[in-house]
Parts: sequence; structure tokens; C-alpha cells
Amino acid sequence: MNRNNQLEKLKKNQNWDIIIIGGGANGLGAAVDASSRGFKTIVLEAVDFAKGTSSRSTKLVHGGVRYLEQGNIPLVIEALKERGLMERNAGHLVKNESFIIPNYNWWGGYFYTFGLKLYDLLSGRLSLGSSKYLSKEKTIKLISSIEPTGLQSGVLYHDGQFDDSRLAVNLAQTAADNGACVLNHFKVTQLIKNNQNKITGVIAVDQETQEEHSILSKAVINATGVFTNAIMKMNDTVYKKYIVPSQGIHLVFDKSFLPGEHALMIPKTNDGRVLFAVPWHDKIVIGTTDTLVKKSDIEPIALEEEIEFVLETAKKYLTKKPTRADVLSVFAGLRPLAAPENKGQSTKEVSRSHKIIVSETGLITITGGKWTTYRKIAEDIIDKTIETHQLPKLKCKTKYLSIHGNKKNSSADFENHLFVYGTDSKSILELQENEPELKEKLHPNYDYTLAEVAWAVRKEMAATVEDVLARRVRLLFLDARAAITCADKVARLLAKELKHDEIWVQNQLVDFKTVANGFLLKEFRLK
Repeated sequence: MNRNNQLEKLKKNQNWDIIIIGGGANGLGAAVDASSRGFKTIVLEAVDFAKGTSSRSTKLVHGGVRYLEQGNIPLVIEALKERGLMERNAGHLVKNESFIIPNYNWWGGYFYTFGLKLYDLLSGRLSLGSSKYLSKEKTIKLISSIEPTGLQSGVLYHDGQFDDSRLAVNLAQTAADNGACVLNHFKVTQLIKNNQNKITGVIAVDQETQEEHSILSKAVINATGVFTNAIMKMNDTVYKKYIVPSQGIHLVFDKSFLPGEHALMIPKTNDGRVLFAVPWHDKIVIGTTDTLVKKSDIEPIALEEEIEFVLETAKKYLTKKPTRADVLSVFAGLRPLAAPENKGQSTKEVSRSHKIIVSETGLITITGGKWTTYRKIAEDIIDKTIETHQLPKLKCKTKYLSIHGNKKNSSADFENHLFVYGTDSKSILELQENEPELKEKLHPNYDYTLAEVAWAVRKEMAATVEDVLARRVRLLFLDARAAITCADKVARLLAKELKHDEIWVQNQLVDFKTVANGFLLKEFRLK
């Protein structure tokens, strides 16, 4: 997956079957589905794969214990099935994670044990393990940093955990492996319509060269997540809100706050939200919040009240109390919730189920959904596209389609930081041997090397410092200060690989510092 190769694909094909706008979970999932069925498919992403919501999740592949409590059984069954398929098809990225619910009242242990036994039952043959009741003593033994005062019992259950933007990159590679054209930094600026007001293609601008392209196709899919309304403005004569953005934030801490391999799940916080503390890449990610925001920003910033909520809630449940000074990184993401039918609905009441809209122009739009069910959502999108545009009735092939990097019949070594590359990890090690200067570490405290930067450019279409440090190597999400420290090293290697000059390097450093400051609490931002 190299940019020049993808541009060649674009130039060779004048007519596509399907254009997909948006390179997040839904867009890339749809690209894998369409291309594996045999459709001529092109994905156009305005910034970078998973730049928005799809790189800012809680890193969970789950059925949704919360949806079970709400009685949304069909969504839970679908998500649990997809969780199992995701572990099979992308085993190098999805791991079995054990979660513990601490109970501070006598009935909690029995209530959650019963509910989670039902959760196990609904997962059927794709179960990741049985849930079980834990005594107070056993709970403290498994999570040594849990607050013991008032603790009555615990419940252990299993769910999945993954690296979201790495999966997005692998989906882009899988689509490319199946013949799709995948382009990041390629912004759609206009929808092309014929005399009957039907969409026949798009006009898109290559953000690297500013060259404009007219791309024609039989069908266009709008999978732009929180930016759905912007594409719909190009499509509709009368403007209507199709999605409302809800913000969720996560704080990242050192592993010492939650030692061991178990994750923590707080089922009910002060305002009814669920809070997770999850081990991830040798750090702890704690979140999330659920705050309606007025507009969709490409770089959302955590609100002070959200930061305080997460900190204060975490302090109640951990013996080592996290403070603002302990926050290594803070990231905010926007959920594209389907706009509620009535104005009084809260974000917790708005359905997380996906919704497909077919416009009079023929535009297919996907709203809602979650990472866990991306494959099923993609299947539904392409089925609807076939039906709407009378395309050949080719069957979905993704149920057992291995994702790029998947190690078949062998378990991933999650202790080695290269596990996220799956079968490609061997090539990165070979790169270090063939070009010894690429063995150099990006930062003394982390194992990432220059070889991973070179790989990101040559094989994963990274074009900026942020593409590398945020979504190929996850350092910005894990330790924002460390990411800023090694930005210069990354920028210079990128410039060498992509033949950019010193002015480009300096502009990149300014741009990256601006973005990275949003991942730091305000008092620690760099001037």
C-alpha cells in the first residue's frame, strides 16, 4: 500500500463501481467488503485513515454490557458474534481481556454475576471465557490497587481489546490487497450529479499536490462519521441534521495505577455512565465521558469538566490516586450518533445501532455504529448499495476473511511491541538488518524504531509526522510529551523518504506541536 501505486490505480480507472467517502471503521470496512466481492472500489479519506473517531475509542471489542442492562438484546447478540469473528480474522490485534467489576454493596455481586452469565450465553461458541463471582479477598488479589474500603465482592468477565487505528491501517491494506484504490489526504469537495439529480461521482482534491480529480462511479457511499452533515449539505437541497456529535474522552496513565493484566469496569458512576480502566500498550487508559457538543471538530479537545469527572471517579476506586500531573496523554473523540427524533433525548438514550439512509440522489449514508460491529455494518452498506444501484448480486465474503497481518493458527506475542504488525513484523526486522541506521529508537523510554517510521511511509501511506506518531506508532496517545520530543527525528526521516525540503520539516514540527498540545492538560502545554 504505497501512495504512488494507489495514484496509478486512480489514473488507470475512469469508471468505478463504488466510491466510499471516509476512511474510518465504516468506510474501510465497506471497502474491504466491496473489493472482496469483486467491485471496483475506491476510498477517499480527507485527512488520514482513522484520523477521527476511529482512532479515539476505548480500545474495546465488546458486546456492550451496558446495552444488555438497557435490554437491547439484538445489539448485544450481533456485537458478541462480531467480537468473536474479529478475534479470528484479526488475531494479531484483538486479544482476550479479563474485566473485573468491583461491588461496594451486598447485592452487586449477585446482580452482575447473573447478568454476565447471560452475556456468556449470548456469545455462544464465540465466547472468550466464563464470567464468575469473586470474593472480596480474591478481587483484591487480582487487582491489588482496588480501593478495599467498603468492597463487598467482584465479578470477572471476558471481552476483547484491540488497537483501533492499527486495525484501520490493516483494513486499508486488506482492501488494497483485494484490488481497491485507497487514498488518504484526498478530500471530496463536490458531488457530481446528472440532469436527473442522481449522483454519478465526486470531485476530490489531492491534499499533497492540490490536484483536482473528477472520479465517476455507479454508487457513492458517505461514511464520514461525525462529518456526515457536511457531505449531506452537498447532497440535499434543504439542510437537515443527520447526526449529533457526542464527545468521549480518555486519560492515559502509567501502568502502576492498575498493575497486572486485568481491566476495571465501573458499571455506574455518579451520573450513570460506565467507566473503564484498561491496560493498553503497557499504559492504562481510563474513560469515557458522554457529552453532547455543538459542532464536529477534526481535533476535539477534552473539556475541563470531563477531565475532572474521569480523575475524580478513578480516585474513588484506586488506592494510588491519579492526579493531573500523572496524565501522560488525554484524547477526545466524537461519536456520530443518529440525530434523535425528539429533542428531549439524552445521548445515553440515542441508539448506538447503525442506520443506513438512501437519499433521492442515490447517495448511501451510514450513521452510528461501533468498531466491534464494523464488519456487519459494512455488509449491510454494500447489500443496500447493490439493491439501490442494481449492481451484480455478489455475496459477502468477509465473515471468514483474514485481515492483513493476521497470523493464522498461531497466537500473537502481545509482549513484543511489534505485535501490531502481525505477519509484517518480520519485514520490519529485515528492514533494520538491511538498513542498520533504522534500528535507532525514536525515544529512549520506548521500543519504537526508525524502521517503523520508514515502514509507515513505504507500506502504510503515512504522509505526516502526525500520521506516524498518532496512528501508525501510537506514541501521541500513550505519552504526548515523548511524542513531541521525537517529532524532529520523525520529520527528518519522512522528508528524506518523501523528498521534502527543510521548510516542509519546520512546518510539520509546528503543525504536530499544535495537535500534540491538545493531548496535554492545559497547564503542561508547550509554548
